[in-house]
Amino acid sequence: MPREDEDMTVPANAPDHGTATEPGTIGALSKLIQEAKDAGLSYQEMADRAVDKESGVRYYKQSLQKLVKNPPTNPPTPAQMKALAAGTGRSLRAIKEAAAEQWLEYEATELAGYGNEVRIIVGHLAGMPESELRRWRAMIEADERARREDR
Repeated sequence: MPREDEDMTVPANAPDHGTATEPGTIGALSKLIQEAKDAGLSYQEMADRAVDKESGVRYYKQSLQKLVKNPPTNPPTPAQMKALAAGTGRSLRAIKEAAAEQWLEYEATELAGYGNEVRIIVGHLAGMPESELRRWRAMIEADERARREDR
């Protein structure tokens, strides 16, 4: 949390990473909070529940409203994300993924049910150009055809 004596000014031309890049769109974490509100939770009800049990960090009604209407430049801290998970009833993983998308423009893709080897391979392939991906796909498909023929 920033100290009172820290300079919190930002140049007028600095991008606001806390808001969505398209005008009229809402960031992913802001959207999760809005969805909780649309599902019937008031900001006050969320605030009453938004406490990280380990650290005692809370999210207050005004902070929740600000996250939806005018998100800050910096993402929430890990303790604040735990509080948001408690407040919205969403998993901590969902809160972290939404914060990463909103502030870092990073969209997580889960490979549930796969081991680390598969995750490493997919991560490696994800950074390749399209031409390389086509080559790898052809090799994988050829291997699969050969396995089927050997049965």
